[in-house]
Amino acid sequence: MRTLTFNTTPSICIERGAAGRLAERVRAMNCRSVLLVTDPGVLAAGLMQPLIDGFAKADIPLRVFSDVQADPPEHVIQAAVQAALACSADCVIGFGGGSSLDAAKLAALLALSGESLASVYGIEQTRGPRLPLILVPTTAGTGSEVTAVSVVTTASGEKNVVISPILLPDLAVLDASLTLGLPTHVTAATGIDAMVHAIEAYTSRERKNPISDCLAREALRLLAGNLERACSNGADVEARENMLLGACLAGMAFANSPVAAVHALAYPLGARFHVPHGLSNSLVLAPVLRFNLDAVAPLYAELADIVLPGVQGDAHGKARALAEHFAELPARLNLPTRLREVGITEQDLEALARDAMNQTRLLGNNPRVVSLDDVRAIYQEVL
Repeated sequence: MRTLTFNTTPSICIERGAAGRLAERVRAMNCRSVLLVTDPGVLAAGLMQPLIDGFAKADIPLRVFSDVQADPPEHVIQAAVQAALACSADCVIGFGGGSSLDAAKLAALLALSGESLASVYGIEQTRGPRLPLILVPTTAGTGSEVTAVSVVTTASGEKNVVISPILLPDLAVLDASLTLGLPTHVTAATGIDAMVHAIEAYTSRERKNPISDCLAREALRLLAGNLERACSNGADVEARENMLLGACLAGMAFANSPVAAVHALAYPLGARFHVPHGLSNSLVLAPVLRFNLDAVAPLYAELADIVLPGVQGDAHGKARALAEHFAELPARLNLPTRLREVGITEQDLEALARDAMNQTRLLGNNPRVVSLDDVRAIYQEVL
C-alpha cells in the first residue's frame, strides 16, 4: 500500500438533544465567550433556542452572527471574523448547513491567526492557529463537520477554497432532532449531495484509499436506505439520524479521497445562478455517471449492489443500472431535473463549461479525463 495519511475530526458526538447541552462542553473547554455562526433561515426556524437557553443558564456569553449566505461570499467571512473579534470570542460554534459551517471554520481561523482570507486560499496555505471550534450540522448533506475545506465565493463570483487540517473542528455534534421537519426539497437535495460525496470518493483517481472506501460504502448504504423514507416522513427520527451519520461518513471519505467531475460541473451552477449546491450536484450526477461508466464500471457495479440490492447483470449492466437509478431519483423526490428549470438557457452553457474547466483541482480526480467538449455535452444533455 502506498503511504497514506487520513485526517478527520478528532471527536464526534451522536446524540439526540446534544445541541441543547453544548454549554457544558464549552465550559469543560475553559471557554468564556462564544461566537455562534449561522444563517437567517436557521435562526428564524428556532432550531438554536435550546442551545441559546443552555448558554444563558450556564452564564456563558454567546453572540449570534446570523448573516451567512449560501456559498458565503468573502465579505460575509470578513464580517464573521469581525464579530468574533468584537466579542473577544475564545470559541466558535458553526450551526446550520455547509455554508454556516464553512464560515465558522474561517472565522475561528482568521480571528486568531490574523491572516488575511486572500493569503490562505489553496492547499495548506494557512499557518494558524485557530480558536476552539465546534460544528453542528442541521442538514444531512455537506459533511463539512468532518472536512478540512471551506468554500468561499470570491468578489468575481468564482468559487475558491481553503484546504488545511487546521480547519477540522475539535468536536462535531450530530443531533438528529435538529433535522426533524427539514423541508422535503432540502432533505432530498442534501441527501443526494451526500451520496455524490460517497460515489466520487469511491472512484477518485488520485487518492482513493481503503479507509475512504469503507466509509463511502457504509455512507451509501445508510443514505440510499433512508433518503426516501426521510423525505416521505420528516419526523422519522431514525431515518434522519441515519441520514446524518451517512452524510458524516461520506464527508470523512471525500475529505481524504476528493470529489471530481460532478462537483466541478456543479460549482458554476451555484456561482452563476445561485442554484443550491445539493441541487447542482443532483442535476449533473446522472450524465457524469454515464460519462465515467466505461472507465470505472467495476467500481460502479460494487456501489450498485449497495444502492440496488439484488441488481442483476455483469459489471457494465450493474453500472448502467446505478446511473439510471440516479437519473430517476430526483424526479421521484420532486426535484428539478433539467437546467432550464433553474433558469439556465442554451446561451449560458458555454460560460458554464469554461467555468467548469477551471476546476482543475476537481477534474484531476475524475476517473476519466474530461475535455471542454465533454463538459458542453454533459450540460447539453440535461438542459
